Amino acid sequence: VQLQASGGGLVQAGGSLTLSCTASGGSFRRYTTGWFRQAPGKEREFVAAFGWSGNRKYTDPVAGRFTISRDNAKNTVYLRMNSLKPEDTAVYYCGVTTTVWGSVAQENVYLYWGQGTLVTVSS
Repeated sequence: VQLQASGGGLVQAGGSLTLSCTASGGSFRRYTTGWFRQAPGKEREFVAAFGWSGNRKYTDPVAGRFTISRDNAKNTVYLRMNSLKPEDTAVYYCGVTTTVWGSVAQENVYLYWGQGTLVTVSS
């Protein structure tokens, strides 16, 4: 499975962006798809996940501001980010996993990753 992440850019605080993760060589319907992010000088951290059955999970700092969704026809998973804050600045990565739902926030269970897309939020 090859993943292509896109949609990053520069936005002012309070603004919105939508990231896309498109798969080729496989279907998202077989996997849980996760978004992670890595800020400068920090470890990669979990942001959100969309399960193969439609479950959703968010890390607390983004809950209520970010929405993860999937378009099966386009084989694409989206991350809609509203009310962006400077602390959301990071490279955002999408990945896929077949792990149990309770482990989807763990980076090391993901099988394939996209290349990352940079989100910069100015204050």
